[in-house]
Amino acid sequence: MLTETLGPVLIANRGEIARRIIRTVKRMGLRAVAVHSEADADLPFVREADEAVLLGPASPAQSYLDTAKVLEAARATGAKSVHPGYGFLSENVAFARAVMDAGMIWIGPSPEAIDKMGDKINARNLMEAAGVPVAAGTREPVTDLSLALKAAEQIGYPVMVKTAGGGGGIGMSVAHDDEGLAKAYEQAARAASRFSGDALDGPAVLLERYIERARHVEVQILGLPDGRVLALGERDCSVQRRHQKVVEESPSPGITPELRERMLAAAVRAGEAVGYLGAGTVECLVDADKQDFVFLEMNTRLQVEHPVTELVTGLDLVELQLRVAAGESPEVAAEPRGHAIEFRVYAEDPKRFFPGPGVIKVWDEPTGDGVRVDSGYHAGNTVTPFYDPLMAKLCVHGSDRAEALEKGRKAVAEFAVEGPKNNLPFCAELLENTEFVTGDYDTGLVARMRS
Repeated sequence: MLTETLGPVLIANRGEIARRIIRTVKRMGLRAVAVHSEADADLPFVREADEAVLLGPASPAQSYLDTAKVLEAARATGAKSVHPGYGFLSENVAFARAVMDAGMIWIGPSPEAIDKMGDKINARNLMEAAGVPVAAGTREPVTDLSLALKAAEQIGYPVMVKTAGGGGGIGMSVAHDDEGLAKAYEQAARAASRFSGDALDGPAVLLERYIERARHVEVQILGLPDGRVLALGERDCSVQRRHQKVVEESPSPGITPELRERMLAAAVRAGEAVGYLGAGTVECLVDADKQDFVFLEMNTRLQVEHPVTELVTGLDLVELQLRVAAGESPEVAAEPRGHAIEFRVYAEDPKRFFPGPGVIKVWDEPTGDGVRVDSGYHAGNTVTPFYDPLMAKLCVHGSDRAEALEKGRKAVAEFAVEGPKNNLPFCAELLENTEFVTGDYDTGLVARMRS
């Protein structure tokens, strides 16, 4: 049934996530089709696919983001479905619709759900109407500084300033006074213009009340064709640099069982409010002192950090995505077991976190019980400056957090990468940091480590 409905599956992505999706697609007896740029021709995901199609030059705009080329590759290979992974076209409403209009299955939520949750202001308003807690903030796009100043006066400093669209922490900053707001607004407005172009009514910016000691905790949901929305546990993503995640773990060591129960219930309401189908993530900010939370945003795709959920639940989220896309409503038992931590291994300076591409001369992954590495490279490959510098995700699972931390120390020490700069030394440093080891940390941890 799945073979006839979904296969072949075209994976519209690259690197470790393309490789990870290919692994499940092939295990399920489906044919995997990869697309790639000239710069990625020698990467493992291209070799491991059943078929691979060259899209074009290294530039994302001429390869992975060129919807016409991706669709043509799907037609030429007889693909019946498209899995977008994360990033690139994964939350592109027009691409999702184009895939469906071409008679193929989109392995993701409906374009309508993507559209509703893609604008942070619209998403906030929808969630508030659904009874999901939201932070005090603007309900309409803030299109000039004077409006931002008025909004900040009503909300009260400090405020978080960010773009209404986009993701990955781009354009986000905190303002503590009017002068800081002017700088933060200019930064967010520039980022907003890059996402949506210079609209006649100005760039769309959002202001929210800033939580001083916050944890970034997200809930994995799965929407089924029969109408049910399931919560598959939470992930703590508070270890961040420049508002971008570096380390994630599940379960969160910083929330009470009562707060966890409320967050999971709110995430289900969020999914139900938009008729969500497939795997998605409801991101929240937790006030670490008050043990309360507010909705942050919803990611309508597979997350980078999905392996920690898989390790503690025993589920394969990509398999569930495929089954849901085929119209199945599988019975899912998600009883958490143990503790999992994911370390994102980036080609970057471990002190200042600037990208450091280069040729990989040595690549030796750790192995052992409770160790999982989702990698996009091997020795001899080149990490180019054209894409995100993520090289691999090193994940560990233990019976409890203490065991997971110890496995993490051993695995980080055994992971040998030479050539490009990498952040493994930072991961080792983090594993000895008192705040992280005790679990009593927040989103300001990395900044404190580097101050």
